Amino acid sequence: MLSWVHFGDLHASPDDGYGSLNHLRAMIGQVNRHLSDRVEFAFLPGDNANNGTPEQFKRILGMTRELKLPLYAIPGDHDFEPGHLEAFNAFANAPLPMSRIVKGHRCIFLDVVSAGRGGPDFRLSAADRTWLDDQLDRSTLDRAPPVVFMHAYPGDMSDGESLAHAFARANVAIVDTGHTHYNELLNDGYVVYAATRSTGQIEEDEGQPGFSVVAVDGGAVSWKFHPLDADRPFVMITQPSDRRLYRRRFALNAAEANSQVRALVSDDGIVSVSADLNGIPIELAPHPEDKGVWHASLPATAASCGLRLTVTAATADDRIAQDSIELQSVSVVGGKPKPTGALGSDAHVVDAWPEHGILGSQLGPNKNGRPW
Repeated sequence: MLSWVHFGDLHASPDDGYGSLNHLRAMIGQVNRHLSDRVEFAFLPGDNANNGTPEQFKRILGMTRELKLPLYAIPGDHDFEPGHLEAFNAFANAPLPMSRIVKGHRCIFLDVVSAGRGGPDFRLSAADRTWLDDQLDRSTLDRAPPVVFMHAYPGDMSDGESLAHAFARANVAIVDTGHTHYNELLNDGYVVYAATRSTGQIEEDEGQPGFSVVAVDGGAVSWKFHPLDADRPFVMITQPSDRRLYRRRFALNAAEANSQVRALVSDDGIVSVSADLNGIPIELAPHPEDKGVWHASLPATAASCGLRLTVTAATADDRIAQDSIELQSVSVVGGKPKPTGALGSDAHVVDAWPEHGILGSQLGPNKNGRPW
């Protein structure tokens, strides 16, 4: 299983007294204490420095040095505001595009801003597109599906439809993005696209900051937003997949995919993890190799009909956390019509899912919010 945490667009700026960095410090503290030994890395999705200045990046670096995880960052249009990425490149210290094999997954990090004219003119250079196509071809030999990190959806790009088709052909499991300022999930039937709300410019949910936890577990994609003031422990079901995040390629092995329940649980003195499958109790045990993962076999009925699965984690001092998903019926997967709308666009936005932080409001400057 590959998993990571996503800190949304920081927009670090003196305009608000660098308030987003106060949120970042608190989020890093939570991740260091409760998740750093059970996820692989942290991700910054661009629009890190609101004006792309060296001073803004210097302040971000001062915070991220405290993180006990590898950090991967990509640029957004605000990082490119000076017309170049010199300050970003000095901060990130990793030339883009870049790929890393992590837990068998090819993790591909893209720059979709510097080939454009500045502002939200998102595109890949010809050289970067050639490089990407080669990486996607190579990924067919990897033991796990690739994942992609970029600032915006393909639907926001000049050649986005071609890019989204390339992702679908390569069996990309998820494309993790920023830019929207609100939490959102798309599923075009082939690839899941995720966006996490901004850390520095938040309009939805009364300005509540937080971070998302993302996992790809045997091809199943899971995503959950963790508000900064949420109670702990944290638990997220990583297998099987929720119906909203089911992908066609994964659905080919639906019976196998629904054979286990697996959950990622934070480091909070967990003493028991149990599940309920429409009234059927299931006891989970710690996985012998995957730290923070609890697992158990699912009854065979889970592969044949759509059910609700709830996992409950309990601590020694009686604190509990729950996560619930709706299983996808195999019969529905086989007969589901092809969705309409361009691949990689928000024509494929999933239903509101408040339990996972998806409000469905599209409340941000790129849709229904105010112009920051």
